[in-house]
Amino acid sequence: MKKVNTKFISELKRENKKFSALTAYDYSTARVLDEAGIDIILVGDSLAMVALGYENTNNISIDEMKIFTKAVAKGVTRAMVVCDMPFMSYHSDIATAITNIGEAIKSGANAVKIEGSGEYIYSLVKRCTDFGIPVIGHIGFTPQAINAIGGHYIQGKTYDATLELLEQAKKLQEAGAFAIVLEMVPEESAKYISENLSISTISCGAGRYCDGQVLVSDDVFGKYSNFKPKFARRYGDMRKLIFDCATQYDKDVKSGNFPSEDEVFHIEEEELRKYEIST
Repeated sequence: MKKVNTKFISELKRENKKFSALTAYDYSTARVLDEAGIDIILVGDSLAMVALGYENTNNISIDEMKIFTKAVAKGVTRAMVVCDMPFMSYHSDIATAITNIGEAIKSGANAVKIEGSGEYIYSLVKRCTDFGIPVIGHIGFTPQAINAIGGHYIQGKTYDATLELLEQAKKLQEAGAFAIVLEMVPEESAKYISENLSISTISCGAGRYCDGQVLVSDDVFGKYSNFKPKFARRYGDMRKLIFDCATQYDKDVKSGNFPSEDEVFHIEEEELRKYEIST
């Protein structure tokens, strides 16, 4: 089975074929997603909320991200593993950023995702690609900047705003990014941006015309119930499944119904008689 890489993603763009991406934070989930044919598995900083219970994504550290990246990478054979670089792990200076990004790659990531735009980000992306580190950009709504943005607001709602996003995307493309996530961008704006780039775009609530789609797996599986984004489709109700299983297990344990005869071990009759003799 051929490993998904930047060349594969670029070929899909040229052939006008779509690719899929989902988040994963542990070995067993990553293994299932890989077997299911998901092309990109993102170790998203969303794990701060859905796996660690933090208030937002800005609370997670690079050291925590490395642990989860290692776990995911061990479960993957085909998919590209991408580590989401967390808040302030790449902002202070280029040298520190490269050190942290290198640690993510050493943890098993095949690429990293970096949020934002501006000359510093473009320089960082270029430095990474010069060093052979594949980078996915991320523009539109950028969760790590939520305190500056002031909330979950749709970006690129006007023609002029779309042109600004396109300019950011082109500079990320020139810096060497092989793909760009467009988050919470109107479908028409995302379509225009996608058609004017040679690299792939990945929709996260940016409509149907991007080259790929990415969602948080806990939203897709129905496991995280605190809220559901408008753009996320729920394919299952894992929370209910887990709740029902746990509830039934609790009842079976307390009623003596678990374990059953099929779920216990026995000693040989000869050994059992020794117990009887001793009493």
